[in-house]
Amino acid sequence: EHGGVDILWRRGFLLVLFMCMEVGAGFEESLAPNMPIHAYFPKSDGPRKRMYPTGKERQYEHKTYSDGYRVQITPSCEAERREMEDIVLDKANNIRKAAEVHRRVRRYAQHELLKPGIKLIDICEKLENATRTYLEADKGKAGVKAGIGFPTGVSLNSCAAHYTSNPGDKTVLKYDDVLKLDFGTHVNGFIVDSAFTWAPNAKYETLLEAVKDATYTGIKEAGIDVRLCDVGEAIQEVMESYECVLDGKTYQVKCVQNLMGHSIEPYRIHAGKSVPIVAGGPSTRMEEGEIYAIETFGTTGSGYVWERGDCSHFALNHPDEILDSGMKVKMPRASKLQNFIEKHFKTLPFCPRYLEWAGQKDYMPALQHLVDTGVVQDYPPLYDTRGSYVAQYEHTIFLRPTCKEIVSQGDDW
Repeated sequence: EHGGVDILWRRGFLLVLFMCMEVGAGFEESLAPNMPIHAYFPKSDGPRKRMYPTGKERQYEHKTYSDGYRVQITPSCEAERREMEDIVLDKANNIRKAAEVHRRVRRYAQHELLKPGIKLIDICEKLENATRTYLEADKGKAGVKAGIGFPTGVSLNSCAAHYTSNPGDKTVLKYDDVLKLDFGTHVNGFIVDSAFTWAPNAKYETLLEAVKDATYTGIKEAGIDVRLCDVGEAIQEVMESYECVLDGKTYQVKCVQNLMGHSIEPYRIHAGKSVPIVAGGPSTRMEEGEIYAIETFGTTGSGYVWERGDCSHFALNHPDEILDSGMKVKMPRASKLQNFIEKHFKTLPFCPRYLEWAGQKDYMPALQHLVDTGVVQDYPPLYDTRGSYVAQYEHTIFLRPTCKEIVSQGDDW
């Protein structure tokens, strides 16, 4: 008798437990951040109070190129290089902090934002607010010490780069779109620049695979004393070995020849050295301590991009470049806007949405005057031929004394 009651009670308990689990499944915790990134990492007892995760480390390749130049880390200099690691540790920790934020923000985007039907402007604003939360970049600080590295790129289909939503953008993401999500984070000016392509329709898989393979080939080739032209040649060989079939038509995947990776310096996303993605580039060599964005673009179109459409990306030129322009700002409102940009962004790229977020109004005439006088550089959207599809993958690497570190690599790619 009591055994039967016990069985019924246990069955009832299990039923209630199962129902609770089902209800709870609909209330999964959001990946949107609610506290700064440093709260996730305890302080240490050492001289450096808080350390952030190291990226994927890869050893440098020991190889000889066709011109006879040999790239090799010899045992005699290995001990010295290890001593140099301590010197660059603070620099590395800034980059790693920015990279950890990037990984978490893009995971949030992948799981909760990138779905057909969402507006591009909502992707941008929610993603950027997540970065601001992690790095405490509120309106008072405006992200100069830490925050957004550059406007969130949401370039669709034949648009390869430099498209972010301007205020009022009503563009909606669709199932058949090929979206390049390219965004940056920074800590003390040390920028992490990483991008991936979202394309839920399986017909684009080969295109995405080609570009991802080409990017990792570039990362594998990169290293201290490596020539930039050799990196580009290796990338092109891999990228253009792929063919993809779209709607019954076969396309050779082409490199977008006038888009490149680039060196990065504090507060300068494009710091002077370009990493080509085709053969025939410069013989300039990579150097120890440099940071690079290794990015590749593959296309079903012409393999060349042109400026088209309304501009959304701007950046204050370096003071030396402003002096070289020889032009002076004559509009008082433009002078005020220049001071505002210097205070809130330095030479980090920005967009009209950021100006509005920080409280600016009726700024376009002044901004255009700054562009016309060479104080600010504009970066319009870049498109391949109409009807083509462009994919992009990108990681930031740090050429440390003993190895190269893919600081932005995560579990996603």
